[in-house]
Amino acid sequence: MNNLTQSSFKKLLSLAVLMTSLVFASASFAGGTHKYKEQSKDIVTTAVENGNFKTLAAALGAAGLVDTLQGKGPFTVFAPTDEAFAKLPEGTVEELLKPENKDKLTAILTYHVVAGKVKAKDVVKLSSAKTVNGQSVDIKVSNGGVKVDNANVVATDVKASNGIIHVIDNVILPK
Repeated sequence: MNNLTQSSFKKLLSLAVLMTSLVFASASFAGGTHKYKEQSKDIVTTAVENGNFKTLAAALGAAGLVDTLQGKGPFTVFAPTDEAFAKLPEGTVEELLKPENKDKLTAILTYHVVAGKVKAKDVVKLSSAKTVNGQSVDIKVSNGGVKVDNANVVATDVKASNGIIHVIDNVILPK
């Protein structure tokens, strides 16, 4: 990674960490099921304040999607946690954050977004959903859980002022 790219990444990551540290994380855990506090803030702010989405926030910044996901919406975001990004092969995130890979990063991130507000009760009735990047994600319900492509949905219906977040445990990739 060249110094400018590395510097930009560090600034974005520092900004995400600073924003997170300024606001108390909003997650609460009950009975082994992850429940997230309802928010009246936009999707990006809700995710950043939670504290488990620093990599996603940095990626959204690098792709120039922050303003879009802070817009009117509504959007449904299948949001991978920092742990989900850590499962990618070493160096993948750094490579995607390079300016020359902005189009690829944008395609991956928009694959995690569905136009409209799709609550968990509606997701379980679907076998697929068309994403903002034009491709569809596969949705499967089994053993009391929901999978979106290869990711398990670990928390649902995190409300934001402009949509809903469903937390997933893997980064999903366009086909």
